[in-house]
Amino acid sequence: MSNIKIHKKEDREEMRKACRLARDVLRFIEPYVKENTTTDELNTLCHNFIVEHGAKSAILNYKGFPTSICTSVNHVVCHGIPGDYRLKSGDIINIDVTVILNGWFGDTSKTFIVGKATKLVENLVKITEEALYVGIHAARPGGYFGDIGKAIQKFVDKYGYSIVRDYCGHGIGRVFHDEPLIVHYDIGKKGAQILPGMFFTIEPMINVGSYKTKVIKDGWSAVTVDKSLSAQFEHTIAVTEDSIEILTI
Repeated sequence: MSNIKIHKKEDREEMRKACRLARDVLRFIEPYVKENTTTDELNTLCHNFIVEHGAKSAILNYKGFPTSICTSVNHVVCHGIPGDYRLKSGDIINIDVTVILNGWFGDTSKTFIVGKATKLVENLVKITEEALYVGIHAARPGGYFGDIGKAIQKFVDKYGYSIVRDYCGHGIGRVFHDEPLIVHYDIGKKGAQILPGMFFTIEPMINVGSYKTKVIKDGWSAVTVDKSLSAQFEHTIAVTEDSIEILTI
């Protein structure tokens, strides 16, 4: 608990600015998420937008990551590297954006559907986004971080999907990845208490098949072991004195 940062009220406005810029990147890129666009083209567009707005990508060169956004297509769970892949109708793609603005990190992601989707795809994306908000609603001042994963798992289990266990949400602020780690499934423990002044992400990754993942040869892209589809949504939130504020909305 002592490692979880409690930020001042005035810090919240600086975080809002960074988080709203990250949100704006996703809004900007949405019209370009279409058939025949390469993931590298999406990366270039996002990179230029971030720089033009006086910020920089937190992902670019982070531990050697080579691009400014993550693009995770279909069975890629997270950390997909943009390249020459051309989007096809029916694909799903998660675009994960983290910006640094005036020293503060704004982190968000969204799964987009390309062209015409099957019912399976539509349902997975819909339930994953709903799972994010279930987790957010479970995060209350005075509650516990374990409440988040418990609520998400109770919701997701109704649909027969699985929740990725190898990756989780995290504290954020002036540091990209900070304490606490926020798991998105029920671990049977309360965990640390959620207190005013905390900033953190909630970012469930939901699979149609097995929850198990593996990292492929590029050293970054995590995929489902059974090649089943995976979707993810993410928001950065702030804990206020009596509620939760979604900073990336």
